[in-house]
Amino acid sequence: MRSILVTGALGQIGAELTPALRERYGRTGVIASDLANARPSDEFYERLDCVEPEAVADLVERRDIGVIYHLAALLSAAAEGRPQVAWSVNMSGLYNVLEAARRFGCKVFFPSSIAAFGPTTPRLSTPQVTIQRPTTIYGVTKVAGEMLCDYYAARFGVDARGLRLPGLVSFAAPPGGGVTDYAVEMFRAAVRGERYSCFLAAKTRLDMMYMPDAIRAIIELMESNPQRLRFRNAYNVTGMSVTPREIAAEIRKHISSFDVDYRVDPLRQAIAESWPQSLDASAAREDWGFAPRFDLAAMTSDMLAQLTSATGAFDQPIPHEARNANATLE
Repeated sequence: MRSILVTGALGQIGAELTPALRERYGRTGVIASDLANARPSDEFYERLDCVEPEAVADLVERRDIGVIYHLAALLSAAAEGRPQVAWSVNMSGLYNVLEAARRFGCKVFFPSSIAAFGPTTPRLSTPQVTIQRPTTIYGVTKVAGEMLCDYYAARFGVDARGLRLPGLVSFAAPPGGGVTDYAVEMFRAAVRGERYSCFLAAKTRLDMMYMPDAIRAIIELMESNPQRLRFRNAYNVTGMSVTPREIAAEIRKHISSFDVDYRVDPLRQAIAESWPQSLDASAAREDWGFAPRFDLAAMTSDMLAQLTSATGAFDQPIPHEARNANATLE
């Protein structure tokens, strides 16, 4: 059996997808990669800059890669701070991965996002196929990425598949420069016993998904019969449609003293207001049985339990100004 490669394996999705893949397919068959240098003792991790085409091709050939989960990207708010870098990382990286997949016969997973939509998209029950005119560089790269994956599938027969992911909530990875990171920060502040200053307005409604549901959806999509996939690339998926105020209220059911104020970041607020408030995920349900298991109550209960058990892991608060300037790889 050929090996699996995860790019951006140290990021928000990769931190949980990589161990899930190793549990399912075996540790030796899953190669993790990111920009950090590999530990000498870790033979299943490699440093990889996806912007370097020969480095991507060399790793894929040398490790006999058959499936690539391409997660390396600059996230929404971080990308607005460095749009030229975001284009290079997000688009050149994907192009290099697809080229390697074409040359060596690999299957590819590419995560798109609700950022692929824009202010002219229907915001309620956003259809699977609808207008996509994003106003952020991150959104532009996601739309272009969806189209590039479709092109490589149609032109070269690359089995490229993907999901349009909503805001992801994870206990395993720190916030990574996304607009919906407020939810992760809010849970962490609550566990530390701190007041939280939210960078989005209290009533800002957006789609969210708990990471375990997202990981399961990714794996289920990649294992699905390709003949059942009408879209293959960029299926709408979601778990819940929530506001900061609703999340805070649910947290207070467990931690009654938790307090939130709102110091709106104009950049992130503008981005959030251009995104859907709810997604129509019926195509994913019909084509490959997508079904999230976590609603807001279940996610809150599990997040607080997981974070509380990680004693000392989240001792340092994240300053408001640092959050707004954060720029890390997914």
